[in-house]
This record gives sequence, C-alpha cells and structure tokens, in this order.
Amino acid sequence: MAPVGGQANLQPVREDLLYERFRRMKAPEFEGPTDPIAADNWLIDIQVILDFMRLTEQEKVLCASFALKKDARHWWMTVQMRRDVTAMSWQDFVTEFRAMYYNREILAVQQDEFTNFRQGSMTVMEAIQKFEQLARLCPDLVPSETEKVRRMMKMLRTDIAKQVSAGSSPPTLVSDCISRAIRAEYWINQDKEARAQFFKAKKEEKAAAKPTQPRQDTESHPKGQSSNPTQGSNQAGRNKRKGNFSGQNQQGNSPQKKNNRGNENTNVSYPACATCGKKHPGVCRMGTNACYLCGKEGHYARNCPQNNQNQNQSPQYPNRNASSQLHAVQARLEGPSIAQGRLEAPEPQARIYAYTDGNAEAGTSNVVTR
Repeated sequence: MAPVGGQANLQPVREDLLYERFRRMKAPEFEGPTDPIAADNWLIDIQVILDFMRLTEQEKVLCASFALKKDARHWWMTVQMRRDVTAMSWQDFVTEFRAMYYNREILAVQQDEFTNFRQGSMTVMEAIQKFEQLARLCPDLVPSETEKVRRMMKMLRTDIAKQVSAGSSPPTLVSDCISRAIRAEYWINQDKEARAQFFKAKKEEKAAAKPTQPRQDTESHPKGQSSNPTQGSNQAGRNKRKGNFSGQNQQGNSPQKKNNRGNENTNVSYPACATCGKKHPGVCRMGTNACYLCGKEGHYARNCPQNNQNQNQSPQYPNRNASSQLHAVQARLEGPSIAQGRLEAPEPQARIYAYTDGNAEAGTSNVVTR
C-alpha cells in the first residue's frame, strides 16, 4: 500500500516542477483577441518554447493552458466541460484553438485582404512582414513556392517589381525575390536622393546669381529717412523745390488756382453770339440799357442789386465770385472798356488772368487779354 500512495504523490510534484520550468521561459500570455494575426503569432511563439523544453503531448497542452488569460481562459474552461483534456494531444489543442480564433468569417476577411494587399508607402521589409502574416492565415492561396513568388511580385510597387523581374532569369524562390526587392529599393532611393541634391544645388545657384538688394536698417534710421546720404540729399532737394512751388501758389502767384476758384462758370463753352461775337449764355443785351447780370434797366452790372446780395451772402470770400462774374461778363459781352470810356474792337478769344476785388468795388474792370 505504501508504494502505491507514494507513487500517487509524484504527479503533483512533477506538475509543480513543470510549471516552474515553464515560468522561467517567460512565455507570452494570450487574452483572446479577435485579430487572427495576433492569435497566430502567439501560437507560433508558444510552440517554439514547448519544443525547446522537450515536453510530451499532454505536457504541452498543460503548459499552453497556463498562458491563457481573461477571455481565452473562459474559452478553455468551456472546452474542458465538453471533452476530457487530460488525454488531449497538442495537435488537438491547435485544432480547437484555430476553430475558435480562425473562424470562417474572419478567414474570409483575411483572404480578401491578402488578395488586395499592396506595398504602397511601406518599405520592402515592412511589406514582406505583412505579406507573410497574411500568407500564414491563408495557406490555401499559396499552395506552392511559385504561387507565393507570383503574389509577392504583384504586391510590390511597380518600380521595384520591374527591377526584380528584369533580366533573363526572374526569381523562382521567395528568398531570391526578397533579396532582389531590397536591392532594387536601395538603388531607387539612392537615385531619388541624388536628384534631390542636384535640384537643390541648382536652386541655390540660381538664388546666388540674383543681385541682392541692400536692406534698410530700420533700427538706426527713423521711419521716412534713408540710410543712403546721397539719396537723402536728393530727397531733401526735391522736398525743398516742392515746398517753394507750393509757397508760391499759396501767395497768389499761380493764376490757375485763382481762376479755378473765381471763374468756375467761365470755363463752359458756348456758341459765338451773332450780335456781339462773344460766347455767352442767354439773351445778348449788347446795345440795350439792360443790366448784364439781372436783365433789368436803370443800372449797370457793377451796381446791380443782385451783385450786392451775393456779396452779403458770402462773407468769407467777399466780392470774389461776384466781381469775377462781373468782369467775365463785361469782357465777353461789352468788349469796350466802360470805365475808361473808349471803344475797342471785340476780340473773339479773350482770356482773363487776374482781377482784384478792390477794382471791382470801385467800378473799374482790369481785363488782361492775349
């Protein structure tokens, strides 16, 4: 009886030692993600550790079940409820595992992704890694080495695939295809870098050939002043001449400004009058005793009450507009000088250049013509 009891106690001791050995290997844990690639990676990693430990079929299943956590642990408990796992082989465990995490719907999605997978902006090594992961999940799509090479060539970018398939002997092995793709990618990148350096040098050379404009020092020179002494003196001279010219206009030496203010109505062009030969609006009153301003008899234009009324309404500029209109009308219509009492032949193109307000009030009109 004693030997039987002692032999029964050997099983728990062996399991404890097995667990310690497996724990020291730092095996990865599996929590049951829905991503089939992550599940396949865990299955590969755990199988490598179990093969290294040289375990039996049942010991492999026992150690692998230790690494199942969370949702994966609940799944394993349902498997224990419907079958005896103490005599389960490792191949049976893999079958149960793939049936759970490699279902048909997920595999159909992975097959579509594998068929339409392209390198895009990834490097060759990144694309090869993704290609191998999808190929493990879709073994039916790559039954041979030749088919795998064909799909890999289709996955690569066009510029890389052209160089890989160039020559009289295209690759027939996956390893040969990968090495050729890596070399092609290297030389393509070298060519792109050389082109970029060339255009950068040409751009810098073109920028250096352009004449550089002197930058004005805004800190040492106030705004509006030039840092160039010659330019500053020229600007000062121009300002001085401009100031003198403006001063003359303000002092009244410019007849144009005075004419524009005093004779606003004389610049209008009218047809020549058949009576007096002058250009004026309205009815010609030459040869009548009527006033040239209001048309009434009994007074002259210089004594017209309407003229005096306009003077009273414009205190800021006394007698300027009224006297200017008076002299303009007299010069255009009368022709002869009324103040001096002599008759002169009318001139058809008379121009008025200057008149004074004092003479207008005194009853005289000084008309300068050319």
